[in-house]
Amino acid sequence: MSDVILSTQIAGLKPFITGKVRDVYDLDDHLLIVTTDRISAFDSVLPTGIPDKGRVLNQLSAFWFEFIRDFCPSHLVSIDDDEILERVRAAGGDPVPAEIAGRSMLVRKTQALPVECVVRGYLEGSGWKEYQKKQSVCGIALPEGLQQGSRLPEPIFTPSTKAHTGHDVNITHEEMSKIVPQEQMDQLIRLSLEVYTRAAAYAQERGIIIADTKFEFGVLDGQIVMIDECLTPDSSRFWDAEKWQPGGPQPSFDKQFVRDYLDAIGWNHEPPAPPLSVDVAANTAEKYREIFRRLSGRALA
Repeated sequence: MSDVILSTQIAGLKPFITGKVRDVYDLDDHLLIVTTDRISAFDSVLPTGIPDKGRVLNQLSAFWFEFIRDFCPSHLVSIDDDEILERVRAAGGDPVPAEIAGRSMLVRKTQALPVECVVRGYLEGSGWKEYQKKQSVCGIALPEGLQQGSRLPEPIFTPSTKAHTGHDVNITHEEMSKIVPQEQMDQLIRLSLEVYTRAAAYAQERGIIIADTKFEFGVLDGQIVMIDECLTPDSSRFWDAEKWQPGGPQPSFDKQFVRDYLDAIGWNHEPPAPPLSVDVAANTAEKYREIFRRLSGRALA
C-alpha cells in the first residue's frame, strides 16, 4: 500500500492542528486542510491507512458543499490543486505536490461552535443502544416496537459534545442550550435537518440510504457556516437501499466495516489500536470509492 498517505509535513508552513484524519495548516485568514488516509475507530487512530480515503473524503465533502451552498454556506474556498499550491507557496510553504493532490481543501477560518450536530433518520449505533433502554434518543421519545435499522417517523436532531480527546457524549436539546445561545441552536437545528433531508432524498434516488450523519458548524462574519466535512463515509452511515431490512446491522458503505472487523478480532477498544488486515483495508477502500461514485456520479480525481 505504497500509495497510502498517513501524514504530511509542509516545510515553511505553521501547523494549525493535527486531527485524527486531517492535517491542518495556518494560512493567515485561511486554513489548508489536508485529508490523510488515516482511519480512526472507537476514538483511536489505526496504524493501517486506507488507500484513497483522504481523496474520497475531500472530494465528497466538496461535492456536498456545492450541493447545499444555496441554503447552507460552508467554509470552502477551493479544492483546485494548482490554486492551492500557489496559495501555499505564496505563504512560504514548500509542499510536495503528490502528498496533497486531490486531498486538500482551502477554507476560510471560522469560530468553531462546540457541539456536534447529529441527524438520525434511522435507528442505529448509540441511538439504538439508548432506545433499547429508554425508548428515546437524546431525550426525544420514539414509538414502541422499533428495531435496529428501523426508519424513524421523521429525522431527529440529536446533538453531542465535541470532544478533542476521548468520546463525544450525546446530550439533550436542553443541555445543548447551555452550550450555545438559543438563537444559534435554533439555526443549527434548522440547517442540520434541512441539509440531511435534501441530501437523503438525493441519495435515495441513487439507491443509497443516509441512515445518520454528523455536521460541524462555525461562525464566519456573523453567519453560521458548515465546516470540517460533509456527508462522508467517516461522518455518516450509508446503506444500500435495495438490501435494507430492519432487525439487525445493515450492509454499509462506510467505516462500520472496520468497526465490525475490530470487534470480531476481540479488540477491547483501548489504545493502541491493532492493524487491519490487507483484505480489510482494501475492501474498505473500495467501499469508500463506490459511495463516492454512486453519490457524485463522477470518477475520483
